[in-house]
Amino acid sequence: MNCGTLKVEATPAVLALFPDAVRINGFVELEHTPRITIPLRAVGIACPASVRTNYDWNGGTPFEVQVRTVELLTENPRSYCLNSMGTGKTRCVLWAFDYLRKLGLCKKMIVVCPISTMTFTWGHEILQAVPHLRWAVLYGSADKRRKMLADPDIDIYIINHDGLRIIEKELIARTDIDVLCYDELAVFRNNTLRTKIAKKIADAKTIVWGLTGSPMPNAVTDIWHQIRIITPWRVPKYFSHLRDELMYRVTQFKWVNKAGAIERAFEYFQPAVRYTLDDIMELPEAYVPPPIQTGLGPEQARIYDSLKKFAIAQMDKGEITGLNAGVVMSKLLQASVGWIYDSKRNVYKLDGEARLQALTDIIDAATGKVIVFVNYLHALHGVYGHLVKHAEHRHGADAKYYMPHLIEGDTPPKARVDIFNIFQNSDHKGPLVAYPKCISHGVTLTAADTAVWFGPPLSAETYDQGNARIRRVGQKRKQLFAHLSSTPIERQVYNLLTNRLMQQDSFLHLLEDASWD
Repeated sequence: MNCGTLKVEATPAVLALFPDAVRINGFVELEHTPRITIPLRAVGIACPASVRTNYDWNGGTPFEVQVRTVELLTENPRSYCLNSMGTGKTRCVLWAFDYLRKLGLCKKMIVVCPISTMTFTWGHEILQAVPHLRWAVLYGSADKRRKMLADPDIDIYIINHDGLRIIEKELIARTDIDVLCYDELAVFRNNTLRTKIAKKIADAKTIVWGLTGSPMPNAVTDIWHQIRIITPWRVPKYFSHLRDELMYRVTQFKWVNKAGAIERAFEYFQPAVRYTLDDIMELPEAYVPPPIQTGLGPEQARIYDSLKKFAIAQMDKGEITGLNAGVVMSKLLQASVGWIYDSKRNVYKLDGEARLQALTDIIDAATGKVIVFVNYLHALHGVYGHLVKHAEHRHGADAKYYMPHLIEGDTPPKARVDIFNIFQNSDHKGPLVAYPKCISHGVTLTAADTAVWFGPPLSAETYDQGNARIRRVGQKRKQLFAHLSSTPIERQVYNLLTNRLMQQDSFLHLLEDASWD
């Protein structure tokens, strides 16, 4: 890769840094790489980041804040990206790694991320941003992970947070895997075995990047373990010293923030970059990433496959038309989300835990409030119950501030008003779990900047009206619309919805389309 050159005045400070540089008429010419620009800036010489002038972005067109993010990552071997969800952190990491690799400054990278984002976020972004690089997801049995890890042709390995313990020794021993990226770094905020393993692996790597849009989900002291992994020299050696610096004790078990504690905590995350969707003026007002694919549990897959075969058989007999295709589609979508009715209206919960985990990952990563739309009442109650347990487990004594609200057809009018008022006008942080048709008209919920569709609705109007609750006058932040999916048929429905093509005939078309397999 042609890295270009810098022409710099041959001052004593420059010559002390680069004594072997060739002098020409009082100047020296140096390769324009991060290893050159960083020491030059240290002696007061302003020079642009090399990635800005020398990298072609593989034909992509990054936003300005993405360029700035990649600048920071390429010039700081241990650093943080604290950009909020939807700002393109994943692609920034891939561009930064690709650029350093082309310069010969690194070899291979391992990305540690939630299970729900391994393939359908990181894998998708690799194909879009750096399609020339090969990647593998290290998931499954220990032997399977080791076999994939041993593949010499892989450039980027992807593994879930808890998977590190399975191949810890192998990862530490692999000196050619010299770049380590911790996505959702905040999962390591507690003193657990997972956190200790993450630190041991980080200590063995040359370049370590930490990504999180919410570094302090519960308390300002959440930062300590995270920073001990990436830049341990920047925080006090002992947790109690950091706590005393940022908080003061009220009772034996209660601590509160000192004035300026949040700002001081962010100062520990250095070097770092932090942007939000509001900073990306080039983005449209609504950001709709590709559906988050969570996969089916074995029981889900069995039932879904049976329903699909039945639908195909009935279609071959000519017994499925545009009038009743919606019923068949609804059954397929019920199986996809994890709750299904039988012929006697009994409800069965299937093994759809992967989708529930993906939902909690989104809620935990969101910077603002979240609305979760669930299209089937049986699934609605299941999702609500899951989020109640999640709030209790994650937030302990403060769980009441994170408890979800539930809106359904049976919610009394006064209760609805109270819930909407709390959600819109208070500091309560819990998500709103709603049956979309119950809040699809005339309600302003701009306190939220994230809407999650737990599954696709079968109505474009329901979809548009649901999204319009947060995308309306009074909204001051960029909005994110996340789609959860586990089957091809769901992704095609989402595609029709986002392209405003969902009509009755679309149901039949999807069932007839062989590509839905």
